[in-house]
Amino acid sequence: MKKLPEITLVFWIMKIAATTLGETGGDLLAQTMGVGYAVSSVVLFTVFLASLAAQLCVKRFHPVLYWTVILSTSTAGTTMSDFMNRTAGLGYLRGALVLISALGAVFAVWRFSGRPFDVTRVTDLRGESLYWTAILFSNTLGTSLGDFLADDTRLGFGGGATVIGGLMILIVLARYCTPVSVTLLFWVAFVLTRPLGATTGDLFSKPVAKGGLGYGTIGASLILTTVLLILIAYQARRGRVRRPRGSVATPS
Repeated sequence: MKKLPEITLVFWIMKIAATTLGETGGDLLAQTMGVGYAVSSVVLFTVFLASLAAQLCVKRFHPVLYWTVILSTSTAGTTMSDFMNRTAGLGYLRGALVLISALGAVFAVWRFSGRPFDVTRVTDLRGESLYWTAILFSNTLGTSLGDFLADDTRLGFGGGATVIGGLMILIVLARYCTPVSVTLLFWVAFVLTRPLGATTGDLFSKPVAKGGLGYGTIGASLILTTVLLILIAYQARRGRVRRPRGSVATPS
C-alpha cells in the first residue's frame, strides 16, 4: 500500500519547513544547550532509527510519523554534518564532496537492486529502506552545502537562500518545459531544499550582527514547529476527506 505522500506543492512547503526546523533544532541541542555535535549526533541518530522502525512497520501513510522521520533526518543531518566539517575538521567543501559520494553510492545500490527508482512507486520494505537512507544522506549533504554557500562563498545566509531559491525555480521550469527525468529533478530538488532550509534556519536564528534575524534557536524552532504542525494537521485532514466512504483503514 502507498506509504509515502503525494508530491505536491504542500509537500515541498512541508519539506522546507521540516528541514529548516532540523537546522534550528540541531543547533539548539548542539550549541544552545551545549551538548556538542558528537553527542547530539548519537542522540538524534537514535531518534531517527526509532522513528524509521515505526515508519517501516506501518502499512499505510501516516503524516505525523512520516514527517517525524523527515524531521529526525534533518536534525541528525545537521549535527552529523557539523561534526564532520567543524569538529573533525573536514571543512564544508570536503565534507560536501564526501557526502555527495555517499549519496551517489546509495543511488547506485538502489539502481542495481531492481527496485523502482521513482519515489511514487516505492512500496516494499527494501525500496523504502533505500529511500530513507538516501534522504538521510541528502539532508546531511544539504547542511554542508548550505554552510559552504553561506560561509565559504561569503554570500551570507540571505544570499545563500536566494541562490538556492533561484535553482529551485529552474528545476520547476525544467519540470514543465523540458523532457528531463521527473525522478532526477525530484532528487535534485530534495537535496537543494536542505541547504535552503539550512540557510533559512540560520537566517532566522543567528544574531543580527552575523546577518540573521535574531530569533535565536529557541524562537525560530517554536515558529517552525507551529508551521509544520499546522501543515501536518491539514495533510491528515485532507487524507481523511479523500478516503472513500465506508472504507476500512488497514491496521498499522
